[in-house]
Amino acid sequence: MLEPSLVAGGHRPSAEAGFERFRTRNGSYERVLHLRDGSQATSVLARYPGHDARPTCADEAERAWLQNPIAPPCAATRSSVRVVDLFSGCGGLSIGLAEAARALNRPFEPVLAVDLDDVAAQTYADNFPTATTVCDDVAALLPGEVGARRTAAERQLAKRYGGVDIMVGGPPCQGHSDFNNRTRHRDEKNELYQTMVRAAEVLEPQHILIENVPGALNDRRSVVQRTADALHALGYHVSIGVVALHEIGVPQTRRRLVLMASLSHTVTPAEVVDRHRRNPRTAGWAFQDLETMPDAHRVDAVDVVARSAPTTRQRIDYLFENAAFDLPDSQRPDCHSDGGHSYKSIYGRLAWDRPSQTVTTGFYSMCMGRYVHPSRRRTITAHEAARLQYIPDWFSFSRVNHRTALARMIGNAVPSRLSYAVALEWLR
Repeated sequence: MLEPSLVAGGHRPSAEAGFERFRTRNGSYERVLHLRDGSQATSVLARYPGHDARPTCADEAERAWLQNPIAPPCAATRSSVRVVDLFSGCGGLSIGLAEAARALNRPFEPVLAVDLDDVAAQTYADNFPTATTVCDDVAALLPGEVGARRTAAERQLAKRYGGVDIMVGGPPCQGHSDFNNRTRHRDEKNELYQTMVRAAEVLEPQHILIENVPGALNDRRSVVQRTADALHALGYHVSIGVVALHEIGVPQTRRRLVLMASLSHTVTPAEVVDRHRRNPRTAGWAFQDLETMPDAHRVDAVDVVARSAPTTRQRIDYLFENAAFDLPDSQRPDCHSDGGHSYKSIYGRLAWDRPSQTVTTGFYSMCMGRYVHPSRRRTITAHEAARLQYIPDWFSFSRVNHRTALARMIGNAVPSRLSYAVALEWLR
């Protein structure tokens, strides 16, 4: 069994503190990385509204990156980082991998992305046009059993995409969710973890990142442990940890189960957290700058405000008229009115000076969580939710016109800060 000490939790002193610093220079925010070979890599995060040269903090520089409407340039001086993204969604993990490659002055080369959601696959293709993006079931592309000889289709995949630097994937998590009382911990989708093992056998990546909800650890068939054991048998160094993403700078209290496997590195999720730790970031840090846009002027799909039912508007009004952030049971539907429930954040209002709760696909709806805007009488927009998910403004959702599709993609995305931090520990 993997050691419990591999679970990321309390603070430990970092042996490599200070490997990353930030400054303003030549009208830009710059990041300077100190690499393990003693060299440095400098990259531009965003334009800086001034010309003075000075040190700055991660909070200021990384917020500028998040707010940047134009993708920052890459000064490529090293070999490319080749990536396969399975169960890719719109590309949250790939955003982080691309940023890690750019930080190292290496071109980002996504060679294959696969997802069953056609809108998400198209959005991935729009943002990463050099990748072969496939809208299909990942298991259909990898039909062979773990340990079996490669099928003809798998041999073709290996020929085209084998030997990549990093393979990432977030198998569907509904089967592991604590909100899924019907099939929790025994859903057949949980076995898609084993598809990641088959992908490792076929594509032979140098490094593998698999993420999911922490509840996956409770799967009755021990799918996470079996995946770790199978990857270990293939020669990978494997570690597992539950990462509280607010500890590495994501402005929400989101926890993710992280499985890291590498042929060359033994770094653990706990070490990733320690080396990339940030002070807690708030909803205000993430999107208070968007307050300058009047709601009536919001025309792009990502900025359009959801229309709430009259009862919902009344509940939102109650929060503001009573300077409240939690809706009392007396103002809730009948199923909550007598108390006795644990859903305290549902129908709640965000605070500027606190992180948000976990962003889900229900962020347009007050009844799905604490999604009422801190200072406006409405729920948050897709743009505001994307900021909380660490999706920068330059990432394009321009082809998506339906709120349902936007909510599904953004709510299912993995905050890019996670894959950025993991990739840097493998590649620098």
